[in-house]
Amino acid sequence: MSSISRRIILLSSAALAGAAFLAPAMADDLKITIGYQTVVEPSKVPQADGAYEKATKASIDWRKFDSGADVIAAVASGSVDIGYVGSSPLAAAASRELPIQTIFVVGLIGPSEALVARNGAGIEKVADLAGKKVAVPFVSTTHYSLLAALKHENVDPKSVQILNLRPPEIAAAFARGDIDAAYVWDPALGQIKTSGKVVLDSSQVAVWGAPTFDAWIVRTDFADRNPEAVRDFVKVTGSAYAEYLAKPDAWSVSSPQAASIARLTGAKLEEVPELLKGYVFPTLEEQASDKFLGGGTVKAVAAASAFLKEQGKVDAVLPDYSKYVTSKYVTEALASN
Repeated sequence: MSSISRRIILLSSAALAGAAFLAPAMADDLKITIGYQTVVEPSKVPQADGAYEKATKASIDWRKFDSGADVIAAVASGSVDIGYVGSSPLAAAASRELPIQTIFVVGLIGPSEALVARNGAGIEKVADLAGKKVAVPFVSTTHYSLLAALKHENVDPKSVQILNLRPPEIAAAFARGDIDAAYVWDPALGQIKTSGKVVLDSSQVAVWGAPTFDAWIVRTDFADRNPEAVRDFVKVTGSAYAEYLAKPDAWSVSSPQAASIARLTGAKLEEVPELLKGYVFPTLEEQASDKFLGGGTVKAVAAASAFLKEQGKVDAVLPDYSKYVTSKYVTEALASN
């Protein structure tokens, strides 16, 4: 299996040196490039409504990506300032010392990511994956969960033909019958469920000791130049989560929130309310606690990195991951409320 190229991940020293001499950007001419994914979660609503632009007083270029590995590559190249990634690509990037910081934990992943077997493939349980073709985006949270599930069930990963496919490619390959199973998220997950069945989801893998989560990260140099913009981005995101958590039933099929989420993600409108329940969303107050950005997230990234090292996905594990996680912006967002 392949790993992210060092040439893609590491920024040149010249680029970093040059960034140090850039003056803080003026709010009225600030431009932010944000890499998002098609995950069903509350911040899609302010994204659709232009709330981020209003709060940051910036021009935002929203770029859609199919996987966290793709987001990491874009962040590393300098083409994306803020990005949405899963815990596995986050851990891989931190282990390679990409200059990033985790600024917001989107949610703990549960049924929103699952292993689905194609009807007729003869797969009823994880042990049945031996000798089968299983697709997953490499260095993603689902890749991590698949490997963790194989380890828990004592299945040799080498006995499984694990294919590196992006979610849209997975849906197409599943429909053609080219693969026997896939571990993925929506909207591809919803598509393959129509001709397959769920064998396992990430809530069970978490019980087995390998929890996963999604997060927003920022390039450190961008954050250093534009701390207010990062704070306001976090504040808007936290407000969206607070609105959902206060009245989750209000985000029904007929709600404008569900319509916005479906439009941006490609998920089926009627499935959005249930898909939102596939995550555990931390509040802004919880973000700064020891459970998350105040300490727990550092430990989770370290644990994921150790697993990736064991699986040969990263070359080394760092002694300390605290520089890649910060509660600064959630704390400042709370103070500004």
